[in-house]
Amino acid sequence: MIEVKIAGIQISLMSPHRVVLLKEIGAERYLPIWIGPYEAEAINIKLQNIEVGRPLTHDLLKNVIETLGGVVERVIVSELREDTFYARIIVSIDGRTLEIDSRPSDAMALAVRVGAPIYVAEEVMAEAGIVPEQDLSEGEGEDDGGSAFDEFLGSLDIDDLPIH
Repeated sequence: MIEVKIAGIQISLMSPHRVVLLKEIGAERYLPIWIGPYEAEAINIKLQNIEVGRPLTHDLLKNVIETLGGVVERVIVSELREDTFYARIIVSIDGRTLEIDSRPSDAMALAVRVGAPIYVAEEVMAEAGIVPEQDLSEGEGEDDGGSAFDEFLGSLDIDDLPIH
């Protein structure tokens, strides 16, 4: 398993979907995954520490798991089949470990709420991971003020990315 972090969410002007970029920790490899606008917003709300008046769906899921005595140990982007990503939410409860099938977008929205690590199966990263040509960690921008990360995002062929 490869540990990743959410590096950013890109908005597509051509569709209502978003692309979340998962960055491999300790390397310059990224995994782009299409997600829906509501899941993107749910992830962004938590990442930006925006307070909401009532629990959103992923907050509800977190509350249910915790009320039942469970702990979300990690989430895993586990498979890529027919251009669709699959994920698993790993929950410990009453001495048992449960693996719950999930869309990656929902698993990530839950992970950011509970502080759980996100992993990608090695086979998935090998098949769909992207290594940008420029070193994004330096953040060197073009003369127009754009960052290398923005240039990388702009270079993605969104039509060829697998869906969530």
